Amino acid sequence: MPGWQLALLILTGTVVGVVVVTCLYWAQTVFIPVAAAVFLTFLLAPLVTALQRRGLRRLPSVMLVVLLAAALLGGVVWLITAQVTSLAGEAPKYTENIKGKVKSLRHLGQGSITSGLEKMIQEIAGVWNPRPPTASREGKDGDNSPVAALQKPTTVMLQPESPTWLARLPALLSSLLESLGSLALALVLVVFMLLKREDLRNRLIRLVSHGQITVMTKALDDAGQRISRFLLMQLFVNGAAGLAVGVGLLALRVEYALLWGFLAAVFRYIPYIGVWIAAVPPIILSLAMSPGWFQPLMVIGLFLAIELTASNVIEPRLYGRSIGVSEVALLVAAVLWAFLWGPIGLVLSSPLTVCLVVLGKYVPQLKFLDVLLGDEPPLDAHVTFYQRLLARDQDEATQLVLAQAKASSPEQVYDDFLVPALNCAKRDRERDDLTESDEESVLQATREILEDMGERREVVTQAEQAIHAEDRGNAPAPIPLRVLACPARDQADRLALEMLRQLLDPAKWVVEIAAVETMTADLVAQVGEQAPALVCIGALPPGGLAHTRYLCKKLRAQFPKVKIVVGRWGLTADVEANREQLQDAGADLTATTILETRSQLNSLLPILTQEQEKSTAG
Repeated sequence: MPGWQLALLILTGTVVGVVVVTCLYWAQTVFIPVAAAVFLTFLLAPLVTALQRRGLRRLPSVMLVVLLAAALLGGVVWLITAQVTSLAGEAPKYTENIKGKVKSLRHLGQGSITSGLEKMIQEIAGVWNPRPPTASREGKDGDNSPVAALQKPTTVMLQPESPTWLARLPALLSSLLESLGSLALALVLVVFMLLKREDLRNRLIRLVSHGQITVMTKALDDAGQRISRFLLMQLFVNGAAGLAVGVGLLALRVEYALLWGFLAAVFRYIPYIGVWIAAVPPIILSLAMSPGWFQPLMVIGLFLAIELTASNVIEPRLYGRSIGVSEVALLVAAVLWAFLWGPIGLVLSSPLTVCLVVLGKYVPQLKFLDVLLGDEPPLDAHVTFYQRLLARDQDEATQLVLAQAKASSPEQVYDDFLVPALNCAKRDRERDDLTESDEESVLQATREILEDMGERREVVTQAEQAIHAEDRGNAPAPIPLRVLACPARDQADRLALEMLRQLLDPAKWVVEIAAVETMTADLVAQVGEQAPALVCIGALPPGGLAHTRYLCKKLRAQFPKVKIVVGRWGLTADVEANREQLQDAGADLTATTILETRSQLNSLLPILTQEQEKSTAG
């Protein structure tokens, strides 16, 4: 893509992003009810489906479920409002307990760093807000003369004609009516979304399918089920955690346990930090209520135990796997939605982000959302390994290889990491994206990692040979077969052949790798001198096919009976075409992975062993 097209694409994306964020912020009065309606629709859709399966028609099922949800929300709002009002009225009676705890803390801090800090703060406050000199002078002289009294300012107090709460009543009513209007709009939208959900689904398919109706239908159905299941499980976990907090606080005799349990359930929608925000008010209340420190410590322990159990035991079992969103994306999304929509956006940030990630997985136009917000690795494992080699960070590259060796098997590392990295280096070198110095750095790092892998395999091989020697007893060890390995073009091909040598059993095979600079005529002469049982040509793509075919033809013409195996390791495109061309040139077998080549050699082992025994006996 030309530079100007890329710049235009980036500029267009930036403008579209700014417009979208601006619309979400300024039109939050519309978008908040819509988002809440979508959230409730995914939650209530399984209940409506369950009622329909029992014989109830769509309209009664929807109305029944929505009315029950509205009644539940209204009851919870009424109870929480009553508890908040009661708490506001009873808060002053806890003043003495708070003063006592402050005095005890000051008493514990006397003579220590705390007292020094307190003195420093008092001195700074004195400099910042100095006392007026007239006050001290009047205190000393006791000047109460009429002239001094006339010089003093007269305090004027204006008493409102109506109570203060009446002046604030219009603003309170406006805020209340706006909230009730948003809630009513959300409930109405929920009713119509549940009634017309198939129609909405079909319109979305028409919008994004681009002719792939079957694939998009399955994707949207799967995405809808995943989102509904996640939201239901999240509601269950958060509700159970809130119930446990309420019951626990009730057992600890903390007042307004229902309010704190509700806050814990709601704030758990805020990832990672929400539950601890919800823990602050009950902890402060327990500090104010109890004369000692036992109850506050027990409240902290209660929240800690419930959160550890929910996040480490319950959620993994219910969700089955990760929700598909990275931790950083959840936190950034929480900040963004809180900025756009305030507290409502903070609560809805987690489900909204999950919905965006699921849409990004299935809608090609929104794939960037899955890349930005998802928890799957943004790069393939071998690309990450190659990127670390390009950055000359050999330590992290080695750690990636060792981690892969532990996760799967050491043999798989060659085909999963090392060979693809060499393929990428050859491709970038052909495009002039990679300098000669960078290529040499990649090859040298790969060579050192390969040597380390060889040392590790040598220890294992020696142990296996010792076991085989014990089993064999006094029987003579078999004579290993000689293999001449020929790199097609460069050092990358030679490194790949070194990987093959490490994977072969040294008790059965003796692999000699020719130098990269060896000419074709010299290779043919070397085969004639050594008479190997097999010739293996390593030719990593891209490129190398023409020279490999030429080498196969030369070898086949001079040595019709020699076995020729070609490794086009890392080849993913035109595999069959490559195989046919190489076989026409004289190759007996071709493979696209090193493990496949090892299997081919092992399958030839009995035949080659018999031929070697016959030639030795003759």
